[in-house]
Amino acid sequence: MTGLPGRTALITGVGRRNGIGAAIARALAADGVHIFTTYYQSFDAHFYNTPMSEPEDILDDVRAYGDQALGVAADLSMSDAPQHVFATALAHFRHIDILINTAAYCVNADIFALTADEIDRHYAVNVRALLLLCQAFVRQHDGRSGGRIINFTSGQTLTPMPTELPYIATKSAIEGLTGSLARAVVSHHITVNTIDPGATDTGWIDAALREQLIQHAPLGRIGEPIDVAHLVRFLVSDQGQWMTGQVLHSRGGA
Repeated sequence: MTGLPGRTALITGVGRRNGIGAAIARALAADGVHIFTTYYQSFDAHFYNTPMSEPEDILDDVRAYGDQALGVAADLSMSDAPQHVFATALAHFRHIDILINTAAYCVNADIFALTADEIDRHYAVNVRALLLLCQAFVRQHDGRSGGRIINFTSGQTLTPMPTELPYIATKSAIEGLTGSLARAVVSHHITVNTIDPGATDTGWIDAALREQLIQHAPLGRIGEPIDVAHLVRFLVSDQGQWMTGQVLHSRGGA
């Protein structure tokens, strides 16, 4: 992809080797992009049984391409975390060209399990932190061409998810934000797009669900993190400069 070597990407939520954030980091590093990541080990260890060394292992994967790579632990539910993340990133890289928000908080909660605290936890990570990260990115961007923001949603407008209501509410907010944020920053030579990757095999799909998903998959398989990474590579490259303000449903036809 043209225009990528020497740029720097800040990618949140890069804590698991089989995750979407890690796949994106490796794919961009292969194109010569310097990588700065955030991760929250205690969350990944609790929900996915991920080894505590995994975030650094991912950075080692990135460095194998010869690019600079650095990561920082960040609890994005804390209101000052986005500013701290950018301050740390800019202390090592003079400019961030690409912001990719893959970090998300999600626990099951249907209409009967809703609590104010759980709603607030989802909002703090999935909406507030994302908006503040976008703000910090725009403030440090010097107007050069190639500024990119990519956010993620979950396709809830296509497939209802009644047992994950707080998560879906916050992901819907991200979809709704996309067009207006894109218009707000277009004069700064920044594009904004949101990706719905559909069901992606990042370690959360058990055998029974896998079989169910495959039975209804038009292409006969589940999405893989690398599928998402390929789309991201296009959007952040020079070839993707004409696309902004879009919610892209990259779901293999599902």
